[in-house]
Parts: sequence; C-alpha cells; structure tokens
Amino acid sequence: MVRRVIGDALRSLGVTEDCVSDILLATSEACANAVRHGGPSARYQVEAAIDDGRCELRVVDGGRGLTAIPQRYPSGEVENGRGILIMQAVVDEISFDITPGSGTTVRLCKELDWDHDAIALSMARDRELAAV
Repeated sequence: MVRRVIGDALRSLGVTEDCVSDILLATSEACANAVRHGGPSARYQVEAAIDDGRCELRVVDGGRGLTAIPQRYPSGEVENGRGILIMQAVVDEISFDITPGSGTTVRLCKELDWDHDAIALSMARDRELAAV
C-alpha cells in the first residue's frame, strides 16, 4: 500500500518513472527493515513530503536500532544484509536516527527528476476541464 500511495502521488506530479522507481525501491527496503528489525509488533510508520524539488521519506519503527551500517555488500551466499546499501545506491541522502529502546527513523531524500511531457499534458487537461 505504501508503494502505491507514494508512487501514485509522485507520478501525478510528473516525476519520471526512473525516479519514482528509485524512491519506491528505497522505501520498500526501509519498510522491509522496519518489519524485520522493528520490534515484536513489527509496526512502522511512513511519512513523506515533497518540497523544493525533493522527496523526503521517513520510515519510523520501534526496534532497538542498528549497531553498525554495512560498508560493502555481503557475499552471494547470504540472503540478507543488502537493504541499506541498496537504499544508499538509489537516493541522494540517507540518514538514521537511532534512539535505543525507542526505535529507528530512516530518512531518505532524493532530488526529483521531472517528466516535462507529463506535466504539460496534465496542465492541458486541467485547462480543458476548467473550460467545461
């Protein structure tokens, strides 16, 4: 559901599909980590904001937090451990606010790329609707 809401919002604003895909991949990884490491209830919250040509997402969980951020991808035999590195690869900024015993907030920021054809089409549709 998070992917659909964020993806639809970004597309409706005219963000390019490549940029939307990067943001959704990073968001999915952050949410998966929140479910996996976010404490016994596996509940988490996602906040999103778009301002000044940037998208900022925060994924907040109630887990214990990270002990270390991986510096390289694990070997191919390991099933887990790639999420943070994947997020780093597709967003412009990533940060972690870890409060022991209270949870982790993952902050993801990405400069938006605009699909100018989609924006122009949307503006034309809005003008047509206003004329009716």
